[in-house]
Amino acid sequence: MIIKKFNAQTEKEAILMAKEELGPDAIVMNVKTIKPKGIFALFKKSKVELTAAIDDRLSEKKNNDVINKIAENKSSDFVKGFVASKDYNEETQNAIEEKINNIAKLLEQQMTKNKEEASTKLVIDESQETINTNISVESATKEVPKNIDNKVVELIKTQLEDNEVLGKYADSIIEEFASESGNVPIDNILSKVYQKIVLKLGEIKQLDAGDKKPKIVFFVGNTGVGKTTTMAKLASKFMLDEKKNIAMVSVDTYRIAAIEQIKTYANILSVPMEVVYSPEEMKNVVEKHKNCDFIFVDTAGRSHRNEEQKKDLQEIIDSVSEYEKEVYLVVSATVKYNDLKSISKTYEDMFPYKLIFTKLDETKGWGNILNLKLETGKDLSYVTWGQNVPDDIGAVNPQIIAKKLLGGA
Repeated sequence: MIIKKFNAQTEKEAILMAKEELGPDAIVMNVKTIKPKGIFALFKKSKVELTAAIDDRLSEKKNNDVINKIAENKSSDFVKGFVASKDYNEETQNAIEEKINNIAKLLEQQMTKNKEEASTKLVIDESQETINTNISVESATKEVPKNIDNKVVELIKTQLEDNEVLGKYADSIIEEFASESGNVPIDNILSKVYQKIVLKLGEIKQLDAGDKKPKIVFFVGNTGVGKTTTMAKLASKFMLDEKKNIAMVSVDTYRIAAIEQIKTYANILSVPMEVVYSPEEMKNVVEKHKNCDFIFVDTAGRSHRNEEQKKDLQEIIDSVSEYEKEVYLVVSATVKYNDLKSISKTYEDMFPYKLIFTKLDETKGWGNILNLKLETGKDLSYVTWGQNVPDDIGAVNPQIIAKKLLGGA
């Protein structure tokens, strides 16, 4: 069964689109109204989203034709000539969003075909020029020409900043397109900007089992960012989906409620749970559960300005230096950027870490994910968007973030 969604101004138009792409045998499964998003939200009408399905055996040939058609039309000139702001109407914005979706499909196909190559480079022009993924902070903050000749580029920059991407990073993304001729097709510029955002987000590093048992996984961060719930989600996934042996540890002795919360999760999963008060106890607990695949450690919510608490945390992590370990800095996507920058800098001085962003369901501005990535150079790993365990968590998806930052659904 193949299921696809179609957006149109009316239900009738959406049905016709579904029939045209999937054929006369398509079945309508659901119809709902979608409110407009993006730069032109105030000037746009609501759309209709129709979900249709068809037996994949009937639609295989049709799907191949559609993919070929998209590939052939990558460089179409359907929007040439839109060089003045008055020309940006509802039809143009719909075309832009459609192109973002088409670009995403093409990039995903490319990455699936050659995942290893795509993690280090992306083709950005006809000469097959490539960009190294290890972009320095200096190059990321390179000054952009002040005069933007292309209204499309100006529109893209506005969209990025509306999604809370810092001006210096927005400039670094559009700098090479700022002086493009107004006759350059929108889809060409969008394709390159989209690729550049994906490239800057870098390779996503998820948690995996170590070469030897146990791997100790620490979750650190300020109070209230969701460390305990995030740890429980990952522990549940590794136990239920990958059948790994798990142990849970709490060193959050400041809050009784935190210990009780972990005990509840441990009881549900039927895994051992320990409470640690000192570095020596930490070593003993790891030795006790050395046959586990993972030992997940929930640390106390600490102020990044409190030197004594930072010292305690450092000693706990250093106490198991002979074991393989990973540290995840858990930060909330709702926190303002200057605070995120200060928090990340504090922990950067203590130990290496990867980034987990929580509470994406509580904010519309996803720009801080890109901002903090470029500021710290740290690997992105997971995002969370709710309280449901083990759901509401997933690996960072650069394609989704790029589409979101460019105003896509």
